Amino acid sequence: MSADFWAGYLSGAVGILVGNPLDIIKVHLQAGNTLISGTRVRGTAALAAGTAAPVLGYGALNALLFVSYNRSETAFQKAFGSYPDRNSGATWLAGAASGLATWAVSTPTELVKCRAQMSASFESSWRIARDVWKTEGPRGFYLGGVITALRDSIGYGFYFWSYELANIYWPPGIQNETPSLRQEGPKILLCGGVAGIVTWASVFPLDSIKTRIQTQHLSLRLQSAKRLGSMDVVRNMVKEGGLPIFFRGLTVCSIRAFIVNAAQWAVYEWAMMEFSKDYKRK
Repeated sequence: MSADFWAGYLSGAVGILVGNPLDIIKVHLQAGNTLISGTRVRGTAALAAGTAAPVLGYGALNALLFVSYNRSETAFQKAFGSYPDRNSGATWLAGAASGLATWAVSTPTELVKCRAQMSASFESSWRIARDVWKTEGPRGFYLGGVITALRDSIGYGFYFWSYELANIYWPPGIQNETPSLRQEGPKILLCGGVAGIVTWASVFPLDSIKTRIQTQHLSLRLQSAKRLGSMDVVRNMVKEGGLPIFFRGLTVCSIRAFIVNAAQWAVYEWAMMEFSKDYKRK
């Protein structure tokens, strides 16, 4: 397989390990649950909840994401007549296309992760996946698939666009045909962190809706209520807290996004420099 596949896989897995504790807090804030009491988190076991599924799933997702982006980005740049120069519109479209391409992996991964994180008894990802399979079959893993696809397409469009833009406007340093990670490290970390914040800020309301849709089975267990669609969830959220509820957890998410994406881009760029002799940073 290509170098960008393995670089993407490794960076995705590292990102989950780094960011899972803050991701758990974000999910509970979005869902309006009680894992959080003030600033205290209920036990250290909660910080690892739902890690297994995204480490495997998000590693594969990130690998698919970068492979799709690198291929489609070249195609879009040529279509815009800007290759080998870079057109920001083509970059955004390539990111959106690659985000959409990850839908088949991201939806079940997100569903299992969110349910594991919301589980009061800290159920494992594997047990939750088995329960979904037994009760709903393969289709059950794609609950919230449309909103996830929309979130990923828009979000990853801004993800790659903002990373490229941050690199362009970074103050130029000493030019070197073969830059080392040590030389490029501060730039990669900051640009990656900024890209993460921009991405989540652009799609956070969609992510909040997705979280509510995918975790509503918890309340359905306690009452014979009908499963809600996306618009029903939106109406209920508006009644519950108005517009601000769609941004609940954004601060925690932004902190996590900076840390995780700084680490992910550093790992990706390092892996590409190590695995691909022809790789040159953009």
